[in-house]
Amino acid sequence: MVKFLKPGKAVVLLQGRFAGRKAVIIRSFDDGTRDRPYGHCLIAGISKYPKKVIRKDSAKKTAKKSRVKAFIKLVNYNHIMPTRYTLDVDLKDVVSIDAFQSRDKKVAAAKETKAKLEERFKTGKNRWFFSKLSEFYESPDPAWPKRITGFWPADPGSFYDRIKKKDVL
Repeated sequence: MVKFLKPGKAVVLLQGRFAGRKAVIIRSFDDGTRDRPYGHCLIAGISKYPKKVIRKDSAKKTAKKSRVKAFIKLVNYNHIMPTRYTLDVDLKDVVSIDAFQSRDKKVAAAKETKAKLEERFKTGKNRWFFSKLSEFYESPDPAWPKRITGFWPADPGSFYDRIKKKDVL
């Protein structure tokens, strides 16, 4: 099997507290470990994305909007979706497995990760990684899936008129 979940690969989390968030693989464990006997990886991701900056914002407001909140986590391969993007941020020396030994080490590693990611954001590279996922799947229209299958006509008014006449159902 080809190993494509390599360090630097951008992924999207599918399960858990950070579902829908983007992350980058720091280290992968294809064969698993004694504690986790399945394929998993160490990731660092963004739990709070930077806001959109506009021209009229002051320097203070721009700095506040450019902040990022980071997390680090060990995740099963089944709970991530790889993307075609890679991120060349050197987080190997910042985050390691030892960071999970105590809460203090994990918080310190998350802060260092936050600093590295903010620095990367300010360079303007990897813009896709620092933006939220599009809301393609989360349509505000409750009838959205039915429109795809062609059950709903283009004009909802005509549909309700047909229900009253009992032409449909």
